[in-house]
Amino acid sequence: MTRAMMLVLAMLALSTCARAAEVQAAVAANFAAPMKAIVAEFEQATGHKVHLSFGASGRFYAQIRNGAPFHVLLSADEDIPARLEREGLSVPASRFTYAVGTLVLWSARTDFVDARGAVLSRGAFAHLAVANPKLAPYGAAAMETLDKLGFAAALRSKLVFGENIAQAHQFVASGNAELGFVALSQVMKDGRIAGGSAWVVPASMHSPIRQDAVILARGRGNAAAAALLRFLHQAGAVAIIRSYGYRV
Repeated sequence: MTRAMMLVLAMLALSTCARAAEVQAAVAANFAAPMKAIVAEFEQATGHKVHLSFGASGRFYAQIRNGAPFHVLLSADEDIPARLEREGLSVPASRFTYAVGTLVLWSARTDFVDARGAVLSRGAFAHLAVANPKLAPYGAAAMETLDKLGFAAALRSKLVFGENIAQAHQFVASGNAELGFVALSQVMKDGRIAGGSAWVVPASMHSPIRQDAVILARGRGNAAAAALLRFLHQAGAVAIIRSYGYRV
């Protein structure tokens, strides 16, 4: 390799490093698995670095209002990003729906949940896990579903609430709850439900779970933040999102 070529490669490397940036991303717990896969491709393609935090969207909202150093938010709903926009805590016109979620009633036990959710009417279980409806949109959708089915009052004593959808899923996966309402993405693998038994809740049973992303005020001018949200529109990211049971 000639000295001139080595110099060119060194300059290119320095240029790449100069362009690379870091982004702190707050991500809804239900989107953890697809986001990890997307970020792996994003970092390889762009050289940017993403630091991920997963949790309840309502909790993130409170943290952002109190100055948490996040650059972008991928919420589990559309209301929180819209609220942040109204309050001047996000970059105007950066908000968009990156996925529409699907609610599922799931048990780690095979043949426990039937394909129509009739297990709820039988009540042959001690605990039904639900994410906190005040913080987690999937929890709110679960309570809407129970209300629509007419089971909310009858099953109230059996409800166990997780702080977010990840904790609700953990209650069921560990066997501490026989069944629970979780995100379809949490129990999907290779395009199908992997393990246990499930009822995919019809979309008509609850309000649409539109999940919006937004660049936060702290992310204004951050190249990695803007690039990450643009990347969510690309074919590779869309394919990953759909593979976890979301609509785009």
